[in-house]
Amino acid sequence: MLVAAAICPCPPLLVPDVAAGAAPELDSARAACTDALGVLAAARPDLLVVVGPAEQAGRGAFPQGSRGTFRGYGVDVDVQLGPGETGERELPSSLSVAAWLLERTGWADAPIEGLGVGEQLAAARCVDAGRAIATRAARVGLLVMGDASACRTLKAPGYLDERAAPFDAEAARALGAADIAAIRDLDADLAAELRASGRAPWQVLAGAAEDAGLAGALLYDDAPYGVGYLVATWS
Repeated sequence: MLVAAAICPCPPLLVPDVAAGAAPELDSARAACTDALGVLAAARPDLLVVVGPAEQAGRGAFPQGSRGTFRGYGVDVDVQLGPGETGERELPSSLSVAAWLLERTGWADAPIEGLGVGEQLAAARCVDAGRAIATRAARVGLLVMGDASACRTLKAPGYLDERAAPFDAEAARALGAADIAAIRDLDADLAAELRASGRAPWQVLAGAAEDAGLAGALLYDDAPYGVGYLVATWS
């Protein structure tokens, strides 16, 4: 059963070495992520499952000990999803950011597994995946990675789209309120057009949280670089 969840954005820029001189611009987002992971740890889960968006090669399950890297961004930073050295596949970017956050906060409270989900995965399949995760242990925790729209400004990766701000506002409201129905009903096509990578992982969370009776709290809501970044907790 799901006992707690932390929802965090997944830009590699969260890693200060990647952001370099721009690192201070996301200090408040990093602090919010740290707070969210604190709430997750306080719930004392028996199993932590990290869910994030992934391209084709990064989809599916990743065992504890799977490794990731930010060397593709020109920095000598490697990460690992919990102790051990298992798994042959490299973590997708979103799970690598999650691994960095967990290492940064010293997570050692429960076994960890990763799940990379396709950004185009249908809502029903996301919900089904979440329901399955919730049965994995008596007390399951979720770290849910994903960004809101990438179309909030003219300089955003997806350019300016007037639909982006309302989409992000509803996502922030729903995540902050632990509104399962609203998250489940997010428009997958619109999310894809707005390049909102968090839609599928959030809907996995919606499936896992059914009947869990969790309350939500929104810790961070901003759009640096024209991309919506949200941090929330469910507990």
